[in-house]
Amino acid sequence: MAIGLIIIGDEILSGKRTDKHFPKVVELLSARGLQLAWAEYVGDERERITAILKRTFASDDIVFSCGGIGATPDDHTRQCAAAALGVPLVLHPEAKAKIEERIADVAREEGRAPDYDAPDNAHRLKMGEFPQGAMVIPNPFNKIPGFAIRHNDRGAYYFVPGFPVMAWPMIEWVLDTHYAHLFRQAAHLEKAVLVFGKAESTLTPLMERIEEEFPLVKVFSLPSVGDATTRRHIELGVKGDPAQVGAAFERMLLGLDQCGAEYRGMDNTL
Repeated sequence: MAIGLIIIGDEILSGKRTDKHFPKVVELLSARGLQLAWAEYVGDERERITAILKRTFASDDIVFSCGGIGATPDDHTRQCAAAALGVPLVLHPEAKAKIEERIADVAREEGRAPDYDAPDNAHRLKMGEFPQGAMVIPNPFNKIPGFAIRHNDRGAYYFVPGFPVMAWPMIEWVLDTHYAHLFRQAAHLEKAVLVFGKAESTLTPLMERIEEEFPLVKVFSLPSVGDATTRRHIELGVKGDPAQVGAAFERMLLGLDQCGAEYRGMDNTL
């Protein structure tokens, strides 16, 4: 079971707004011993959104989708989710109640009685129209809920607004309410060094040998052109099961020594 993230909105792709969801979701998952497996960005185009949802609904993944669940003409996520599942949009009774609570709150703040039949309030109820069979995700900021869909025995989708102040606590609620049993299940360790004066192609055979010898470990290399304090280098390391990472790291250092590589630890040791 992998965890995925979909970020929806023309404003992200055009550069009008900088995406903040990706680093925050990585942070929220990391704090719970979980890791993001994949992420996709898509604009406000119904055909593309529907295609992405239909494709990923076929997986067993846990997926968070941020954006496009409002009721303005450029919000398509609710409709696309319904189309991808082949079910109608229906007004969720719990969502209706929460939206009406919000309408009453706003009216109270303005010193008037709520008019639930007013055209603008009737339009707000569209934000509670979810694909048939969906469940509600509570929104602690303004009570307008998101929705969840369990599309098979294992996989589930969680649709939240694009506003970080709403989306992030809603994602935290989903994780803590539904997936606490997954927290910190897999132990993970990572060790790396900075390698100078070597090309990745030169180091690739060593990397392949380590992964063959230690099947519970992944080798990674991150080239850098350097900066004012560090010259051009490759961050070369191993990560994975702590039971194998230590031995794999020592094997990597031995290989670097054998090929005459210059390297140092991430904290200037070695």
